[in-house]
Amino acid sequence: MKKSTIKPLLFTLLTFIDVSNGASNVFNVVSFGAKPDGVTDSTAAFLKAWQAACDSAASATMMVPSGTFLVKAITFGGPCKSELKFQVEGTVVAPADYRAFRNSGYWILFKKVSKFSLVGGTFDARGNGFWACRRSGQSCPPGVRSISFSSANDVIISRVKSMNSQITHMTLNGCTNVAVRNIKLVAPRNSPNTDGLDVQLSTGVTFTGSTVQTGDDCVAIGPGTRNFLISKLTCGPGHGVSIGSLAKELNEDGVENVTLSSSVFTGTQNGVRIKSWARPSTGFVKNILFQDLIMKNVQNPIIIDQNYCPDHQGCPTEHSGVKISEVAYKNIQGTSATKQAMKLVCSKSNPCTGITLQDIKLTYKKGTPATSYCFNAVGTSLGVIQPTSCLNQ
Repeated sequence: MKKSTIKPLLFTLLTFIDVSNGASNVFNVVSFGAKPDGVTDSTAAFLKAWQAACDSAASATMMVPSGTFLVKAITFGGPCKSELKFQVEGTVVAPADYRAFRNSGYWILFKKVSKFSLVGGTFDARGNGFWACRRSGQSCPPGVRSISFSSANDVIISRVKSMNSQITHMTLNGCTNVAVRNIKLVAPRNSPNTDGLDVQLSTGVTFTGSTVQTGDDCVAIGPGTRNFLISKLTCGPGHGVSIGSLAKELNEDGVENVTLSSSVFTGTQNGVRIKSWARPSTGFVKNILFQDLIMKNVQNPIIIDQNYCPDHQGCPTEHSGVKISEVAYKNIQGTSATKQAMKLVCSKSNPCTGITLQDIKLTYKKGTPATSYCFNAVGTSLGVIQPTSCLNQ
């Protein structure tokens, strides 16, 4: 199998902003009128500070000091004139009334920034009211993603904590060369659709040394994701790491060169999952490596599901067009919360090919043997495989 790697260029490009910015210009939001009382609307002050920092000819720091700052939906737009660091020492909170966002879709959006770093701080979207609306069955707004990056290049996101997102905590859409490290994304287990990190149409992303405890996917990997490296992830509660759902559209970009390693899943709904709708698609998944993973009481430690079609609506053929190939599962150990620890259900019309199972040891309750189930999955088994491999050779 071709090894999935992030190009060395990524690390070269990112070194320029991984600095203290000690000699740069500092633009403190308080100097522009922001109030650290958690009540006064500081949105306009944040925008003024951003514009000043963004217009600086020399490298600059936008500083959010200690205290609590109330900020409504806001877009920090680039490109800026020089390298920019967004340093947060305090806490940024969203309006308590979720209706304040209307249909914006985002809370904090960084758009077309480059040579940029977001460092430190806590971002609390106060999603409780929104979740209650969703659970009640009322007519609710679509909800907002907490921290979004769109068309951004050469970015570092470090030591950030996102709490209580209405929906997704952090999204990367159309981005290149992004390092996300040592962050924490937290929402209650029963909070609906609160993904941790969502990535799509992005290349050269690393996600390392982070903790995700939430109500949906810890990481969701969407169409057009390439060269994505995840390591030292602590996931749970949540729904695990998911490639997909794919095949939402007929013409869809593929997912390739993704590595997940040295990570722990605790009490999650899934471990590592590849999911596609059972409908026609030009999409694909290839060159994927899941390695050195620990599963602790995980419901579906290893799962491919190409028959996703809720209520059997919108799936005229009941076959997925997504082609899955060259996926390796190596050194995955631990316990399954369900007897079927491994389920590889591939498309009726497009078998999964080049699947590798190597050194898998998953047991059911108290060491009871687990089971496996495969459909149209072709590949190779190496070393000890528990539960017994079901792959077609």
